[in-house]
Amino acid sequence: MSKHIKDDFSIVIAGQAGQGIQSVSHILTHVLKLEGYHVFATKEYMSRVRGGMNSTTIRVSSIKRDAYKSSIDLFVPLDPNGYEHVKKRFTDDTMFLGFKNNGFCSDCIMEVDFINIAQAIGNRLYANTVAAGAILGLMGVDVEQPKEYLRAFFVKKGEEVIKKNQEALEKGYKMGEHFAFSNDVTCSFETDEDVKDDLFISGIDAVGFGALAGGVDFCSSYPMSPSTGLLTFLAQHGKDCGVVVEQATDEIGAINMTIGASYAGARGIVTTAGGGFALMCEALSLAAMTETPITIHIAQRPGPATGLPTKTAQEDLNLVLYAGHGEFVRAIYAPGTPVEAYEITAHALDVADKYQVPTFILIDQYFVDALYTIDKEEFAVLPYQKYLVESEREYKRYAITDDGISPRSVPGYGDGLVCADSDEHDESGRITEDMDGLRMQMMEKRFFKRKKLLEESALEPEVIGKKSAKTLVVCWGSNRNVVTEAVENLEDKEVSVVSFVQVYPLHKNVKKMLTKADKVVVIENNATGQFANLLEKECEIKIDKRILKWNGELFSVEELTEKLQQI
Repeated sequence: MSKHIKDDFSIVIAGQAGQGIQSVSHILTHVLKLEGYHVFATKEYMSRVRGGMNSTTIRVSSIKRDAYKSSIDLFVPLDPNGYEHVKKRFTDDTMFLGFKNNGFCSDCIMEVDFINIAQAIGNRLYANTVAAGAILGLMGVDVEQPKEYLRAFFVKKGEEVIKKNQEALEKGYKMGEHFAFSNDVTCSFETDEDVKDDLFISGIDAVGFGALAGGVDFCSSYPMSPSTGLLTFLAQHGKDCGVVVEQATDEIGAINMTIGASYAGARGIVTTAGGGFALMCEALSLAAMTETPITIHIAQRPGPATGLPTKTAQEDLNLVLYAGHGEFVRAIYAPGTPVEAYEITAHALDVADKYQVPTFILIDQYFVDALYTIDKEEFAVLPYQKYLVESEREYKRYAITDDGISPRSVPGYGDGLVCADSDEHDESGRITEDMDGLRMQMMEKRFFKRKKLLEESALEPEVIGKKSAKTLVVCWGSNRNVVTEAVENLEDKEVSVVSFVQVYPLHKNVKKMLTKADKVVVIENNATGQFANLLEKECEIKIDKRILKWNGELFSVEELTEKLQQI
């Protein structure tokens, strides 16, 4: 049975936690990128240290494709139980390379016991390299490039480990070649020389680079999946980039430490998930009352409670929109690509500093772990400034100004007293109970910042397609790429994508844009359509159709294409 691999190829590797799926994925993705292929990878895993079935999907394409496809072109199980784990994704054209399972028949299958081959070489740990070699052999990639990559990858392990891995790769490669020959499998991808020099990073790394570009110099957090990657990224690079990173004993301590650092002049960020942020709400109101800048990064996962801690969701928009006691201004961002994450994280830090308000960066587990090839030129140097002033003797921390933004100083920077209080206060920061006078003035001053923020810093959603299209498909955050590709598949110029990277407050043009369309469709990963509800409330419109998913899985290109065709 002949098969021709061309343009777009989906590889899925499945096995138990701790079995080395990530090692296979790492070798494959980096080697394929170095060969000039466009590579995009996602992973799903169970909430346990060892055991339970996990999988990684690697999408290899001739043109840049950064969206998840459900269908599997090549399935490589590292464990016999892997078949059952992903069986709903098999098609009639799926090829199988690995353990044979009598429950799944195919004309294109080759049984390979990676573990026995690895043990014959000297250690079952080499099974991952055998599997990687088999896949590369099937695809017809020149074996010398991956061998050189293994040398660089294992250089610290010594020459013996390098040679054993190279031997494992060659044995797997020959099996893959034989598999391709016996099944008449050919591969004719077009490669791109520019891809070889691209960055290959995860979504969470892009947030980390954005934080550094935005001048962050303090981070305190308590680890919580799936947000911990930002904490570890800043810890790894903090010493070189002048960032103080502190793992707090709990979430309450983390946000209070960051507020304290900000009061002292630092540009601070705290990272958490929805359950961790729930504990931070009192401190959030403290930051709002004292007008102390803070940026809060939240990686979403399905709830309530612990829910599905290693799966994906967009369920925390309402949480951050209404969190905290009392009323105050905030800004909420939801990047959908690594470049957006880079730019938006820096922007969120700047907005918090400039307007002295809390800002939020909402991503999700899918975006955290996804791997992208990015042109390094897109990560341009971002200029930033701090907005501190040197205080004079008569300095008033909360001076009433025309734009609601009081001059901000820090203790020891000038001759003035920098007074802050969680109670309502006067212009100098001292407690007041003047309800009809100062209370009204201070509330109006704090809320007036919203007008200034919208005029100067609000981000308009991106329209992908014709702006005057009859149907607008709205998305926010990480669904941007999968929605865009699904709409492209419709081949209908009267359907365009509207991708929101700032979800609150909404840009002034949003209402006009949406009301002009005949039909508005909103796509999001939650059960109630939280962003659709916000659009209806803020824009006084009726959303025509909602496409919602809340089982912890991400949308696939095929799934959305079908649902949009039905609409």
